[in-house]
Amino acid sequence: MAKALTKEQMSLIKSSAPVLAEYGTAITKCFYSNLFNAHPELLHLFNHSNQKQTKQQQALANTLYAAAANIEQLESLLPVVRQIAQKHRSLQVKPEHYPIVGHHLLAAIKEVLGNDASDELIEAWEVAYGIIAEIFISVEKEMYQEVQEQEGGWSGYRRFTVKKKKPETSLVTSFYLVPEDGQTIPLYVPGQYITIKGYSQDEDDEYTHLRQYSLSDAPNQEYFRLSIKRDGTVSTYMHQQVEEGATVELTAPAGEFVTDLDGDDELVLISAGIGITPLMSMAKGALRAKRTRSVHFLHATTHKEAHVFFNEVEQLEETYSSFKRDVFYSEEDSRRITTEDINQAVRPNQKQQFYICGPEAFIQDISEALREAGVSNDHVHVEVFTPRIPV
Repeated sequence: MAKALTKEQMSLIKSSAPVLAEYGTAITKCFYSNLFNAHPELLHLFNHSNQKQTKQQQALANTLYAAAANIEQLESLLPVVRQIAQKHRSLQVKPEHYPIVGHHLLAAIKEVLGNDASDELIEAWEVAYGIIAEIFISVEKEMYQEVQEQEGGWSGYRRFTVKKKKPETSLVTSFYLVPEDGQTIPLYVPGQYITIKGYSQDEDDEYTHLRQYSLSDAPNQEYFRLSIKRDGTVSTYMHQQVEEGATVELTAPAGEFVTDLDGDDELVLISAGIGITPLMSMAKGALRAKRTRSVHFLHATTHKEAHVFFNEVEQLEETYSSFKRDVFYSEEDSRRITTEDINQAVRPNQKQQFYICGPEAFIQDISEALREAGVSNDHVHVEVFTPRIPV
């Protein structure tokens, strides 16, 4: 059981928020460097590209600031905690990792802040970290149990065979995966992702590389479909080295960016580029569950040849009268999703749920347009294909 923070310790942590805002990234860069020097085996758990681009360092810095600013009401961070915990469960983060992370994080705070990090402040952060770690461990324990106990679920990694490999565009290929053991797989929730274990083509790279990919088809118990854009180590491994008949290792589906298949609210799905993958699963899953469900799909990409699932989306429009689509090709016809397009999609007298997936700038623009149109934040759900908060 973690120790409780005293009022004095809460005050110390809260007062450190401005310092963390200024030095947060320096602290997290120091933390990751020291962590990996002491525990190189943990490199098997991290996205190396995000490390090189300092995305994980910035994400963790943001987390430290949020924890300091909300130290008196950590329960307000629970929705974010669940998102992170889903990622941790997918990456197989375990309770024994938390003391290691805590030790090096506190050391990094002390190293970067120097004399500004008093013994009292470090002690306060040690207690706070213990509380936060306990919350994560508890939430993740429930998630591990839930996924293992569901029909077709499993723990750890499971081997899957590539039943079909289908090019979707010049850069995107779909992989249809079936369990090597021939047993059933779970009915995931549309919008979820899996973690796949990949390998670098660099012979000097001894580490496994983990990457999350959205499941891109409606839930079923026959196969998982991943539609992967070639843009990094694992995606290159999948495109160039994994052929039909090959086996890959996956963790069970995870993620909080999901839609309710039993609901009646209209789904407005707004995507850009490869961000279409989880929304395709939502559209097909929702319509198969209730063919009269109203679904409006807005997708932005460069041109028709780059439009992943063009034929599938067209087929949905032909099959379901409740389905509507709008396509925006920036290079082919100079069309982009504008505020006017968003205003037309918003129907004040209709219950709607908005799901947005794509690059961060795209999501920010669309989210702002929805706010200006009067849509409540409770009805806007986003997924950015960059790390929110790492281990």
